[in-house]
Amino acid sequence: MNIRRLGASTFTVGATVRTTWPKHSARLHSATLLTNRGTPVNIADLQPAVESLEIAQRIDAIDWTTVDADLDRYGCARVPGLISANECAAIASLYPRDALYRSRVVMARHGFGRGEYKYFAYPLPAIIAELRATIYPHLSPIANRWNKALGIDVRYPADHATFLDRCHAAGQTRPTPLILQYGADDYNCLHQDLYGEHVFPLQVAILLSAPGSDFTGGEFVLTEQRPRMQSRAEVVPLTQGDAVIFAVHGRPVQGTRGVYRVNLRHGVSRIRSGHRHTVGIIFHDAQ
Repeated sequence: MNIRRLGASTFTVGATVRTTWPKHSARLHSATLLTNRGTPVNIADLQPAVESLEIAQRIDAIDWTTVDADLDRYGCARVPGLISANECAAIASLYPRDALYRSRVVMARHGFGRGEYKYFAYPLPAIIAELRATIYPHLSPIANRWNKALGIDVRYPADHATFLDRCHAAGQTRPTPLILQYGADDYNCLHQDLYGEHVFPLQVAILLSAPGSDFTGGEFVLTEQRPRMQSRAEVVPLTQGDAVIFAVHGRPVQGTRGVYRVNLRHGVSRIRSGHRHTVGIIFHDAQ
C-alpha cells in the first residue's frame, strides 16, 4: 500500500462509458505508465478516442467564485449536480469490471474502516479523465494562493498534463482516481490521501448513489485540527451527482496574528442501510 491514511479513527456519525485519454492531456509525455494488464506503455500513446465538450462546458459553468470562497472559509465546497443520474449509474456499473483497475483494497484488512475501493488503471474511463483534466485548471490558482499564504515555495502549473509530468518524473506514475463501494455498517475512517512527494492540495469526490433510496447514513465528513483549539467537524450533505471539492491535508486560515495552517482529514460515516458508491478524483499520481 502506498496510500498514507493518517490518524485513522472510527466514527459513526444504462449509459456507456468509454476508455480514453482526454484531449486536454494528450500532448506528448516521456513518462511510462502501466496499463490495466500491468504492461508498460508510454503516456504519449494514450491519445483521445473521444472528447467531451459537454463536460468541459459544464465545469466552466461552475460558480468558481463561490467555490473559492467556500474553500477558504470551510475547507470544502459543494458542487450540486455535477454529473447526471445516468452518468452516475454508468460509472458505478464499472465497479465489477476488474480489467479497468490496477488494484483493489478491502479497507478492514488495513484498519481503514469497512468497505472497499478500486484504483483505475491507465487509460482512465473518458468521463473520469475529462473531469480530472478540466477541473484541475480551476483549482491550481487556489492551490498556488494557499501555498503562497503558507510560505510554501511549490507552485502548480496551469494544466494537469504538466503537473503529471512532474509526478511521473519523481516516480509517481500510478493513477489515483478510484471508486469506493460501501454496504450496510461500512464506513471510512478519517484519513488523508497522500501518495508521494508531490501532492496537489485539493481533491474531488462525487456521490454516485441516491441517498434515501440507494442507501441511508453514509455522510461525507471533514475534520479540521486547529492549533491549540478543539477540532472542527464539517458534514457535507450530498445528493446523487453532487461533488465535494476539499483540501487533501491542509489549508491556510487567517487568524488575529496572521495566517496559520490547519490540518484536515476526511471520511464517511456509517452506512445504515443499502449500498453507496463514490468516485474520487485525486490529481497527483502515486508511487
